[in-house]
Amino acid sequence: MDLAYLSDWASLLIRWLHLITGIAWIGTSFYFIGLDNQLDPPRDGNPRVKGEQWAIHGGGFYRKEKYLNAPAQLPEKLHWFKWEAYWTWISGFSLFMLIYWGQASTYLVDPAVMNLSPGVAVAISAAMLVGGWVVYDLVCKSKFAENERNLSIFGVALLVVSAFVACHIFSGRGAFLQIGAMTGTIMVANVAMVIIPGQRKMVAAMQAGQEPDPKYGRWGKQRSVHNTYLTLPVLFLMISPHYPMTWSSDWNWVVLLAITLAGALVRQFFVLRQIGKNQVMLPAMAIAVIVVLAIMLMPKRGPDIAGMEVPSFAEVQAITASHCASCHAARPTFEGIAAAPKGVRFDDPAQIRRWAQAMRQQVATEAMPPGNMTEMTTEERQKILAWVAAGAKAD
Repeated sequence: MDLAYLSDWASLLIRWLHLITGIAWIGTSFYFIGLDNQLDPPRDGNPRVKGEQWAIHGGGFYRKEKYLNAPAQLPEKLHWFKWEAYWTWISGFSLFMLIYWGQASTYLVDPAVMNLSPGVAVAISAAMLVGGWVVYDLVCKSKFAENERNLSIFGVALLVVSAFVACHIFSGRGAFLQIGAMTGTIMVANVAMVIIPGQRKMVAAMQAGQEPDPKYGRWGKQRSVHNTYLTLPVLFLMISPHYPMTWSSDWNWVVLLAITLAGALVRQFFVLRQIGKNQVMLPAMAIAVIVVLAIMLMPKRGPDIAGMEVPSFAEVQAITASHCASCHAARPTFEGIAAAPKGVRFDDPAQIRRWAQAMRQQVATEAMPPGNMTEMTTEERQKILAWVAAGAKAD
């Protein structure tokens, strides 16, 4: 059986699992951060209770309490929230390995950025995933992190350095996914290495008849807050491969940072809104950032075609056959591709004309062919652009 076809099914099913578990994890995270921000003083005056919330949902009333440290005794049944995070990372990392490591020469490496062998690129990628967590965790556990402002500055600095390095080592598309995978790894490691172990120690202390050490609660809350601000930027990075105008720019690392900032501002708006502060300037600033980016990333005209003779359709067909149709065809011949990406085909005259405008944008910005792996020349790009500008007509 065709391995590329099987790979496509694996990609589809893992991606579906990633979406399902990601929705569950993000929903749980947002819910509990919102709950923490909306606690009212307990009406019964219980000194152990930090706050309570009354809510109505699904046709019923709920009363939720959060304890300052722990209840007087452990309940018989305790619900944990962990597998949503674990399976989101497992599925996401599997997808990353399948596509960006398994087809590194296509998706992770761009010789125009840095001419790496696939093996070296994968090794650097893996080192960044592990190193990002190790550095972040060590700083969070240091005295430096006792000041949240210092920790915030460090977090921004780590992101800036990581984005700059990734975008100067990998392809633009690969760099964005690398930072997304690195951030997602930090988020799930916060759950697996800090939050859940701390909660286990709290439960063990209560089972031994002892009062839990409150530091585990503080650490867990700190990492949960970090995760909630990383969520929207990670979601953007996960969908970024479909929008080459973001990662194909020469300043793609700045674009990555700007959109991360926009996502954090939107998240901050909702966090503050939950405590009764309606800071509309925050989403307004996020919108302003996106508008400025959209203007700055507006496609250039591409290679100059002024006064250029319009090529024949036969010439355009020959160019697409040489540089595009190995992937964009009913039966792709490029290794690892089982079906035409996004259904775009250039192996049929009617399909070439149908997708002419989409081809124009990709060719003008040099987003395609990926890393210019088929070595499309400037003259060939000019011919395609001139043909499209003249109406994309057949001979």
